[in-house]
Amino acid sequence: MTALPLTQFFATALPIALWALALVVAIASVCCVIATLRTPRRPLVYTAAGLLALAFLLVAIPQQGAPLIFRVLIGIVALVLSVIGGGPAAQLTLALATRSTAVPGIHGGIVVHDRVSGVEETREVLRGGTTIGFLERFATTGAIMAGFPEALGVLIAIKGVGRFTELEAPEARERFIIGTLVSLIWACVCAGLFRFAAG
Repeated sequence: MTALPLTQFFATALPIALWALALVVAIASVCCVIATLRTPRRPLVYTAAGLLALAFLLVAIPQQGAPLIFRVLIGIVALVLSVIGGGPAAQLTLALATRSTAVPGIHGGIVVHDRVSGVEETREVLRGGTTIGFLERFATTGAIMAGFPEALGVLIAIKGVGRFTELEAPEARERFIIGTLVSLIWACVCAGLFRFAAG
């Protein structure tokens, strides 16, 4: 007699527990990212990425959409995590990929050397990357959350055209491609967290 109500209870309670756990895990990921914003700490970035992956798996398990309150909360946390978390993830990936060979500029870009009329000159390229990254991830995550992933093509085109003249140096191209891909992947995973929760 009690087996059926108990089964129904678990069938109802398990998805709610998974969504709640996913929310807590995503908030923990945000906390890790916030802790690494001032001083880059690789273990915290790895932990934040692992927690994001775990939260993604937790919301993918239930085969139904979450209640409205969970959708809203997971959506807010996913958007915050996307905007502030993609920067440390991109910086870590760039450090691993380039082995810190690029010289950082004073405006957030990198210093490249050019030969103009036989004279070597230095200039800073890819300035404002942090602000552009924030906007890029906000727009990417927002577009996917709103069900308009086609906007990614427009975002990538705008960024490519805007940076076109700065991509002559090989190190600038490398940083641009790696940074953009990591930033977009991070934003897409965060948006996917919401989309899976929404059902």
